This record gives sequence, structure tokens and C-alpha cells, in this order.
Amino acid sequence: MRGPDCQQRPRLWLIAGTGEGPALARVLLEGGWGVHVAVVSASACRAYDAHPGLRLEVGSLAGPAAMAARLRQATQGGQPFVWVVDASHPFASRVSTDLAATCLSLGQPLLRLLRPNLQAKAVDCTLLAGLEELACLDLAGERLLFAIGARHLPKAMALVAPAVSFARLLPNAASLRQARAAGLPEAHLAFHRPGTGAGLAPLALEAALIRQWGITAVLCRQSGGTTEQGWQTLCHRFSLRLLLLKRPEEPEGVERLELPDLMARLGAWG
Repeated sequence: MRGPDCQQRPRLWLIAGTGEGPALARVLLEGGWGVHVAVVSASACRAYDAHPGLRLEVGSLAGPAAMAARLRQATQGGQPFVWVVDASHPFASRVSTDLAATCLSLGQPLLRLLRPNLQAKAVDCTLLAGLEELACLDLAGERLLFAIGARHLPKAMALVAPAVSFARLLPNAASLRQARAAGLPEAHLAFHRPGTGAGLAPLALEAALIRQWGITAVLCRQSGGTTEQGWQTLCHRFSLRLLLLKRPEEPEGVERLELPDLMARLGAWG
């Protein structure tokens, strides 16, 4: 059933990607909210189903000034956001920090979606406080698959010289440029979104890469989401060594709730 359009609903501003974002927006819309979603690219919009109560805003949240301007625009337009919901990736720590400071300065209510800490499935799992700790590991003879994105590849590659390195990256030109800059040969690169593959079982492409490249170790992030869960499962299945980058600390003074509690908190308003 079609609900009232976005102008007639209590509004919230959702900061999210294509992980939890689409499902979270869907539930909020069903609960009667008008949902404005900040996404970083036009391609990310395709993950969201069209709805009369949904507005997608494309563009990078370039620091506190841009965030404050968006919140003031909503207030001056006579439709301030009841809540801002930060469902950004745990490793997008700059976004969360800037958003917390901006909302505090403007008196804007803010909730943070807290992803759970997953129970380790991999038999051999090492939690790393930062990339620098890679230099302390014995990686001689390892065939290491990077699943940490492209931005930190050059730094990481310099720390794992004894290992033969490979990478699974998002399919965009920037990822290719950064992988080349890190010195990875193109035969050691795979470009696809986690868990995708038309007509294939979940994790089928990731499993195929592990077999094709003879992977013995995986480096991924402690995201608490489906991507980490997938690598945990695969490392357990193939008896791989899992190197897990610890998630950054959350900003202080922000109400942090796991998904069921977040939905209950918002439901009281919607």
C-alpha cells in the first residue's frame, strides 16, 4: 500500500551505504517515516527500492560544514529531521566522528546503528589493532588475500612483503588505480561486490577465488556485517588463516543501538 509522500511523514536522515541501508530504509518506510538517505554515488541508489516516502541524496558528506548545512536546510525549510541515524560502515570513522560533533553542536538527535561483534568461526584468527601489526607476523610462504578495500593497499602491501598477495576489490576505476599503485599484478586482482554473482550460491565467487589462487590467509575488517561473516565462514570451510582488523572506537556521547533496539527506539516516534 502506498503511504503518504515524504512531505507528510515525520522525517529522518539516514547515513548508510548499500549494506544495511536498503533493508533499514525499507522497514522505516513501512513504519511511516519519511526517509532521506545520503549515499556517496549514483550507483549506490540502485540498491534502494523506489518509494514515495524515500528521498536519495547523492554526494560525499564532506566534513562537518556540509553536514551542518544540510541539517540547517531541513530546519529552515520547515521540516527538520526528527532523528539522524548513522548506519555508516564501522570503518568510516571520520563520517561518524564528524556527524556526532555536528549533531551535538546543533542539538540534533542522533542514533548510531551498532553492528554486533561476531563470534570467530575461523580456527586460526588473529585480531590486529591496526595495519602496522602486520609487520610483526610471520607471513613467509602465505598466499594472502586482501579484502580491506583499495585505499589502504599500498601501506598494507609494504608490510607483508614475504607473502604472495592478491586482492578482492569493488568494481570501479579508483580501485584498479590503487591496486596498480600498490604493485599488485592484474592476474592477482578480482573485482566484484561481496556476495554477488547472478545465479550463484552465496560466497560462490569468493570460494572460487580461494581455490583458483591457492589462498592460505585472508585479511579483512571486523565490520560485524555480512562481509566479515562471509570471510569467517570461508576461512573455517577452507582452514585458512584469518587476519582481522579491529574496528575503530565509536565516538563518545552517541546513543548506540543494535538493530532490534534501534528499530524499537524509532518505532516509538514513527
